[in-house]
Amino acid sequence: MPKIRLDGLTKRYGNFEVLHGIDLEMDDAEFTVLVGPSGCGKSTTLRMIAGLETVSDGEIYINDKPISHLEPKDRDLAMVFQDYALYPHMDVAKNMSFALRLQKRPRAEIDKKVHEVAEMLGLTEYLHRKPAELSGGQRQRVAMGRALTRDSSTFLFDEPLSNLDAKLRTQMRAELAMMRQRVHKNMIYVTHDQIEAMTLADRIVVMHDGHIQQEGKPETLFKTPVNKFVAGFLGTPPMNFLDAVIESKGDDTYLTGHNFSLRCDDATLQRLTDYPLQEICLGIRPSDLEYDAAAHADESLSLQVDIAEYIGAQSVLISHSGEQKVMVELKSDTPITLGEELNFRVSLEDIHLFNPSDDRAIP
Repeated sequence: MPKIRLDGLTKRYGNFEVLHGIDLEMDDAEFTVLVGPSGCGKSTTLRMIAGLETVSDGEIYINDKPISHLEPKDRDLAMVFQDYALYPHMDVAKNMSFALRLQKRPRAEIDKKVHEVAEMLGLTEYLHRKPAELSGGQRQRVAMGRALTRDSSTFLFDEPLSNLDAKLRTQMRAELAMMRQRVHKNMIYVTHDQIEAMTLADRIVVMHDGHIQQEGKPETLFKTPVNKFVAGFLGTPPMNFLDAVIESKGDDTYLTGHNFSLRCDDATLQRLTDYPLQEICLGIRPSDLEYDAAAHADESLSLQVDIAEYIGAQSVLISHSGEQKVMVELKSDTPITLGEELNFRVSLEDIHLFNPSDDRAIP
């Protein structure tokens, strides 16, 4: 499969710049997910790769050959759209074979390819139905089938699951994961859903305000985010951020905020060796807070519980420390009373540290 490279990719609408010199390389047969909030530039990037948007500056390369000047049909790409984009007057088989029929491929070749893809996607029994007779999930599978029958080198997905309900989205996510294992092609997938990104991607590219914030393997981004935006965007429930100051008490150093003072261990002190500020921001994932009534004050947070959201085996507590909201994930059978103040042990090795002046992570 070809390698895809974006070199200084920039997009402007008049004087307004929405993409600011994106640099990115995608390896062959890699599932790359562009993720970020609405308006971050991820769909614009995908549409520029597809040739549906012009490039203002920079270049797109496939196997080191520039393609920005090529028409979409000449780029060997297949795209799956958010709204399916199926022809309502054609049945499933004709929708899936549309590109092959335009290329005037032999009838036997077309039928063979359509049936192969239909079997892979569980669409064989629906080949003679019109889109109006299908559910949302089935229509999305037809849209994916139409892309797969083209046998392109690269598949582009523009938020393909966003129109589906939660249950169907989970099912389709699993089907996409299985399809990815069978189809060894380049896949570039755009979503605002970080769960889709974490579960599907070989490589995640987190975008914000037209810039790439961080890219890499899902586990790397989750465990070692480079800034507060990435840390807060990946993870459900999202990471808590608590303002604190670094202060000395006798021979010890503490991270002190409203209603907490955590004593630094040697590893944390090492991380702070060259840190120039007194103020610091602590990042703590809700799952890293452990309910422990007997926890010592210098290793725990004291939180007042406001709301308990029951989600089955787990509950999410929405609590606060001063004016700062703190979320905690714990087992649903933990005895909790709303309004009470509870101690939650936190291990410093699980805490992320950020510089409040630029939101960068302190490694």
